[in-house]
Amino acid sequence: MAKSKVYEAAAAKIDRDKFYTPAEAVALAKETGSKKFDSTVEVALKLAVDPRKAHQLVRGTVILPHGTGKTARVIVFAPGPAAEAAIAAGADEVGGAELIEKVAGGWTAFDAAVSTPELMGQVGRLGKVLGPRGLMPNPKTGTVTPNPAKAVEEIKGGKIEFRVDKHANVHFVVGKASFSAEQLDENLQAALDEIVRLKPSSSKGRYIQKGAVSTTFGPGIPLDVNAIA
Repeated sequence: MAKSKVYEAAAAKIDRDKFYTPAEAVALAKETGSKKFDSTVEVALKLAVDPRKAHQLVRGTVILPHGTGKTARVIVFAPGPAAEAAIAAGADEVGGAELIEKVAGGWTAFDAAVSTPELMGQVGRLGKVLGPRGLMPNPKTGTVTPNPAKAVEEIKGGKIEFRVDKHANVHFVVGKASFSAEQLDENLQAALDEIVRLKPSSSKGRYIQKGAVSTTFGPGIPLDVNAIA
């Protein structure tokens, strides 16, 4: 019941007859976040695309100017010098066959996985483990690369990945409630700019149909899509 009252108190701060600009939404998110812990600020968008069509599958990455507020746990599938460089760059675990077997056994205590091209033939069989969690290395997102050290540095520096789901929704994190409103707004704008840049040419009408900003366990704050694109 106490949790419900907290949620209701947060929801009461949101005008349900209003759509908020990105700057207004993240500022309000700071007010509606939990007072007991540093809430994550998240964004959900509904796009005018058909994910069943390959040319409308919106997927990409962006480096948030102020990071996510969380140090990502990154593993790297790499041999030799590339493995050594990845370790030096701060990868949490690096390896080849042994690491592949560990993940194949169900271990997924990490936020991102990177692989060198030569190991992807072996890493590919981890699709059933990594695919559903969005963790499979992919050249389109820079996680299949001959330079895994750079990928590790970018991910730990605030690089996020986004991908439209089967319902044409995109979800991503823009920081923590402890960030300043300006930092959250700049992170959100960076992500929005990249998503808009990736608009498929075949997408007709308004590309971003609706959106909302929320905090962990908090109510959604409706976005004014006219202020986005």
